[in-house]
Amino acid sequence: MMEEKTTVLENQKLNLLNREKLTLTGIHDVLSFDANEVLLDTCQGILMIRGDELHVSRLTLEKGEADIDGRIDSLTYSNQGPGKNGESIWNRLFK
Repeated sequence: MMEEKTTVLENQKLNLLNREKLTLTGIHDVLSFDANEVLLDTCQGILMIRGDELHVSRLTLEKGEADIDGRIDSLTYSNQGPGKNGESIWNRLFK
């Protein structure tokens, strides 16, 4: 008997209120964070959030949810893995 495999696609939701409060779903992991930048691994790729006085006010990895407060200046996605020459995600993001 063959088992049927189903693929569940994750959705991601971003809700930004007045560039001051960001609510996200689809979060897999927090790669790094400080007052000026938060780097997240999400179901849609790596998400870099830049701004000022950023604060992760709520993080629930079991549910894949996060809230970030502060002045949010930019949201940037990268869905690339390591390059052919072994270049890391960090080197590509910070060129």
